[in-house]
Amino acid sequence: MLSDGFWRIIRIGLVGLVLAAAVAGLVLGDAWLWVAVEWSPPTYAQFYAPGGFGTPTAVALLVAALVKAALLWLILRAPAPGPLDRRAKALRRLLYLTVAYTLVLWYPIALLPDAVVAAFRLALWTAIDVLYLLVIRWRSGMLRAAAGAMFAVEMVGMANELLDELDLPELGSGGIVELALILGGVVATIITVVGQRRDGRWSRGTQAAGWLSVGVCALVIPLNVLFGRISSGNLAMLVMMDAVGLVSTVWIAATARELPAEGRPADLPPARRRVIRVAVAAVAVLPIIALIHPEQTPRLTYTGWSMDCYDRPSFGDLKPVERDAAFLCRGRSTEGGVPPMFPDSLSDQEILAYGRALCRTQDRDEQKAILTRAGSARPAWGADPWDLVYVCPEIVGATHPELLRSTTETEAANTAYIAEENAKCRDPWPRTKGVVQATAKYFLFVDGDPGYLVHDPEDEAADEAAELAMDKVYDDTALIGVAGSVVLIGHVEDVVDLCLTVKAFRTPPPQRTAGWYQVNEVPIVSRSGRLTVPEMGEGGDVGAGAPMPNLAIAGKGRYRLRVYVRVDDAGEEQHLVVVFPGASRKRLTLKP
Repeated sequence: MLSDGFWRIIRIGLVGLVLAAAVAGLVLGDAWLWVAVEWSPPTYAQFYAPGGFGTPTAVALLVAALVKAALLWLILRAPAPGPLDRRAKALRRLLYLTVAYTLVLWYPIALLPDAVVAAFRLALWTAIDVLYLLVIRWRSGMLRAAAGAMFAVEMVGMANELLDELDLPELGSGGIVELALILGGVVATIITVVGQRRDGRWSRGTQAAGWLSVGVCALVIPLNVLFGRISSGNLAMLVMMDAVGLVSTVWIAATARELPAEGRPADLPPARRRVIRVAVAAVAVLPIIALIHPEQTPRLTYTGWSMDCYDRPSFGDLKPVERDAAFLCRGRSTEGGVPPMFPDSLSDQEILAYGRALCRTQDRDEQKAILTRAGSARPAWGADPWDLVYVCPEIVGATHPELLRSTTETEAANTAYIAEENAKCRDPWPRTKGVVQATAKYFLFVDGDPGYLVHDPEDEAADEAAELAMDKVYDDTALIGVAGSVVLIGHVEDVVDLCLTVKAFRTPPPQRTAGWYQVNEVPIVSRSGRLTVPEMGEGGDVGAGAPMPNLAIAGKGRYRLRVYVRVDDAGEEQHLVVVFPGASRKRLTLKP
């Protein structure tokens, strides 16, 4: 067995190396600071923070280095002297293997297939739990049975993970089994610490580490509820949680160290006990404590076809903890048959990190470079602000404040905008009052709407007539297309909206063509006793911005429809539509 002096040299050397590496990381850059503190490759730092670390993360890494150094000092204590029987010796070796796996072996093992890693963990902990039952002197058959039951619950959870990796039928739904695994681990740790106390061979320091480990495990569930998915949250928080996660490793190492066959190791000197108490108290008051390590394999909370992704709430309708999930849905969406922004091979935290990096880009070329690095199937498309707002509202909101609104706020803003636009339109014939009339802004499609309709909405053949009228506008390159109960009126300028006034008269009004660019008169029929202009529907962006009256004031029958068109000096297009009873079927051009 190695001497205490040799173990002391190892402790001082490794703990000093951690602290020195953390200081050197400040000089060499963010990636090396990550390597020094997190003991993982620099590529992991690029995944979590492609644009580099901010001040909170750098401070968290330095604090985590101190915490890890203190806990590592406790982990690397020399094993207690004394003979061991065969079972105790096997348990000590497996516990030290677990410590080595947590500290350094996780990375080479993570390079193996996921199924192999799951099988390794299942085999390791099955052997440890069986040896716990055989080595610990429980002094109670009921306590030993309770420990065996909780160990079995842990094994069921790990077996379920292995079955999932092998694509075999699982033992239960993922959420229930995962919860059982966490709860089983907490209860199993409690029972094991109680067993250590009843056994009498483990010191109060080891038992204290065990109880603190229980607190760490127990906080996993409420912290996940409080912070949502912590892996996709603040990186500084994640770093501190990873550091405090070593508390459980301290307990496992202490359990392995104090495994002589007989006798109880002497309690630590008072000075050392005080140091341990201070360290335990310092860890206990850290704001975030949880036994969660950075994910080594992709965690796919939402895929492109997840049911939870079908709803597309506005940014302002979401709680802060729900916004990352909304971005994950959009990042993996294949809606409309288009390829997703990010492949499913990326984990949640990787996609969120790439999303935040996209927020800091200046142009599409930078976005293309980031998406190419992420393995996107459509890097040239870039990322739109209405998608990025969920991961960086402070950046997107500075240039697109409307994207921060809730549905209610958006509706109120749209209503106010429409009212403001309607107020800009004026009646061109203010002294000639129609039986019914209205003036409003008519909103067209941005991508080239042919115009607007005056039609009988209750005519069964209205849809066919509208298509026919549209064909006539395109075929004849005319301003007006006529087909029965439908008149399609085009616009002369390339505009997205125009001012529209409609009036209905019982007799033909004066022509008054002066000041107008074009004046045309066509026949139209009302088969139901209604003629009107479509209004902007709920949630729509095309139609009249105010209620339009029924222009068929004489009921069913034939009418004449006269259209006045002009463009003012500001480039705004204005239309006046007058309707009056008339049997003529002629098409007149009153002003070409």
